[in-house]
Amino acid sequence: MERARPDRDLHAIDVRAACEVVAGLYGRLHRSPLPQLRKLSELCLEWANRLPPLAESNLVPRRFISQADRLLHDFASDPATDSALIHSDLHFANVLAADREPWLVIDPKPLAAEREFAVAPIVRSGELGHSKRDVLYRLDRLCAELDLDRERARGWTIVQTMAWMEGDGAPERTEVVEWLL
Repeated sequence: MERARPDRDLHAIDVRAACEVVAGLYGRLHRSPLPQLRKLSELCLEWANRLPPLAESNLVPRRFISQADRLLHDFASDPATDSALIHSDLHFANVLAADREPWLVIDPKPLAAEREFAVAPIVRSGELGHSKRDVLYRLDRLCAELDLDRERARGWTIVQTMAWMEGDGAPERTEVVEWLL
């Protein structure tokens, strides 16, 4: 345990600087997965079950659901899907200023997943701008800085966004999926 400054997260700085901070922290977070961890491939199966009711709700276009379903099944069967230990909820509010280091990551939600999945919460989040330009900037910048496969990171962002498509956030999340497609 150590003290962080909850009043200062990455919202307090420019988006370019925030992406740089995340990129610097990102590489330190990922290791080989532990066998007891939940696997992303298992989560994919749960998320696939959310898609049929979503199709009936008319919250999003059916082509978005079809694309997410295809990606889910492709990714779930790929051995790379469960290849690393990642922080599955790494977004700007989970990076706080601290004393020991300038920035610390909090609230880990460990998951055996591929590295490209970990950027999805940052890419889809509107905390530091909600426009096509903002979303694509975060995707491109983080993939370049972290040497990630851009298409897989894009696909995982679509999948994760569709899996959490509900309630008041649905219109913004629908826009994110549209921009990524």
